[in-house]
Amino acid sequence: MTADLLLELRRIRKDFGGFTALHDIDLGIRKGEFVCFLGPSGCGKTTLLRIIAGLEVQTAGHIELAGRDISRLPPAKRDYGIVFQSYALFPNLNVADNVAYGLTNRKVPRVQALARVAELLNLVGLPGSEAKYPAQLSGGQQQRIALARALATAPGLLLLDEPLSALDAIVRVKLRQEIRSLQRQLGVTTVMVTHDQEEAFAVADRIVVMNQGAIEQVGDAMQVYRDPKSLFVADFVGRINVLAATALAAGRLRIGTHEFHCEHTFGHGSELRVYLRPEDVLARPITDGDPNVFEAQIEKIEFMGPYCLVRVGSPVLAEHRLTVYLSLNYLAEARLEVGSRLPLRMMPERMRIFE
Repeated sequence: MTADLLLELRRIRKDFGGFTALHDIDLGIRKGEFVCFLGPSGCGKTTLLRIIAGLEVQTAGHIELAGRDISRLPPAKRDYGIVFQSYALFPNLNVADNVAYGLTNRKVPRVQALARVAELLNLVGLPGSEAKYPAQLSGGQQQRIALARALATAPGLLLLDEPLSALDAIVRVKLRQEIRSLQRQLGVTTVMVTHDQEEAFAVADRIVVMNQGAIEQVGDAMQVYRDPKSLFVADFVGRINVLAATALAAGRLRIGTHEFHCEHTFGHGSELRVYLRPEDVLARPITDGDPNVFEAQIEKIEFMGPYCLVRVGSPVLAEHRLTVYLSLNYLAEARLEVGSRLPLRMMPERMRIFE
């Protein structure tokens, strides 16, 4: 294990009977890093987290935490705190006893434990709530208590299993900001499972995109969004246009009946798929000599607040349709509506192309 790594997974495989849920996972997580496992349901992200926690046993592979092999250790002997989606608080214990649960198990003196409880409740924004019971708290407050309990023993690793998915949207956004702020303040290495891309983008130092039990890509939010390394990542992360194309000369391809410039070269006649984000198709005046500008007609406008999702079609694109982002102000100033025509430009440097 290299010096800056806290957690290292080597060739982790998990079989359930004849089904392989994880395929030889290799991953290193650095000290103080916030990492999100992102992927659709059934991709293996929760299974991988549970293996790190010792709640599932891997079929093969090794896990090292702070240089110690924990591959076969029981959960109680692994240095982590965990927060579940369902809060998992003890309903018959008050807040103080819930937070102090791990400390009590370690035989920490009561006075010392209560001082630690008060410190943590202050950290999570619920000072003075020691005597309350879980049923008296909102969902967001219960999750804060669960977080305080996970941090009570000052673990080297914090595991979060979709901790915000049971909360309503406003509380979810507020609490994820608080979790990220607290993680930075404490410097605790954190691994969170989520299926929410916006959530992963907002909090993660690095995102591990998973699909069918394998890691498709690891990178920061900008890398995963701007430079997808596989067809799956391009399709799964964010909203995107997918266009069939044919390679022509160097730096040229045909979409529909029109030749566009791109910054990639493929063998002449190669069948391609062009991936382009809606924000990378811009409203631009038609200028001579720019092959990437064409006229389109608005077919649908979907109001999204300060901007609109606008679906357009064009004879040059044949059967293809594009979704573009246009600001509400731009649509109003240009007096654009369904049926209006407007010039658009595909940004060649933003095209992600796969054979």
